[in-house]
Amino acid sequence: MCLIVVGWRAHPDYPLVVAANRDEFYARPTADAARWPDVPQAIGGRDLEAGGTWLGITESGRFAAVTNVREPGMAKGEISRGALTREFLLSSEPASDYAKNIEPNRYSGFNLLLADGDSLFYCSNRDGEPRPLPPGIYGLSNHLLDSPWPKLVKARQRFGEALQHLPTENTFFDLLADQAIVADESLPQTGVPIEWERLLSAVFVKSENYGTRASTLVWQRADGAIHLHEQSFGPDGRPLQSSVISTSLKHGT
Repeated sequence: MCLIVVGWRAHPDYPLVVAANRDEFYARPTADAARWPDVPQAIGGRDLEAGGTWLGITESGRFAAVTNVREPGMAKGEISRGALTREFLLSSEPASDYAKNIEPNRYSGFNLLLADGDSLFYCSNRDGEPRPLPPGIYGLSNHLLDSPWPKLVKARQRFGEALQHLPTENTFFDLLADQAIVADESLPQTGVPIEWERLLSAVFVKSENYGTRASTLVWQRADGAIHLHEQSFGPDGRPLQSSVISTSLKHGT
C-alpha cells in the first residue's frame, strides 16, 4: 500500500515534483535510495525480493512510480509490478509507447505513473486505456487515480500548499508524516478487516510488522537538475537511513 502525489507542470520552475510514501512489510528486503550500481543514471530504492522498484528517476528525467490496487483475494500476477517501473527507467521509449506495450493481464492490479520529460502518463490494469495527464496535481493510493479517499484528498491539498515553498522540503515531509487515523464512517471499504482499514487510512502508516518504509521527495527543475531525498523507516515508524542524491545539470537519455 502506498501514497503518491505528483505535481506535473504545476510550478513554473519545477515541472515535476513528487512526494510519496512506500508502505510494505518490514521483513521484505529492500535497498535504500541510491544510484543503481549496474545502471548509475537510475536513482531510487530497490526491492531485493523481486528486483524491481516502486519509484525511481533517471538523470535524463525519466520517472516512474507504481502502487498496487487493494483487492484482497485476487490471484497474484506472474510478474512483479516493480518490473514495470524498472523496465521503463531502463528503456528509451516514449511514455506513451511503453504504456501501450504493457501486457496488463500478467500483473496484479496496478497504478503506474510514467514521465519522459515531455509527458506524464497514467496507466492501470483496472482503469481502462493509458492516458496522458494535463498539467495539474494528481494523487494515487491503492485504488484508482484521484480516488477521493480522505488521506489522498488531504495529501493533495497540502501538496499544493507545499509547492509554493519550493525548494523548502519540510512542508512535503510534514505531509508525508501525518499519522492521523480517519474516522470509521469515512473509511473506504476495500475488503480488508476494519482494523486494517483504520491502520491504512493514515498518510504515514505505523505498526510493528507493516508500515511506511520510505518517505520520498523527488523533483526536476526547469533546467533539468534532479533531486531525490528519501527517509527510510523501520518497525513502529523508527527513522533509519536518510539518502539525498542530486544532479546539477541535465544529461542525455
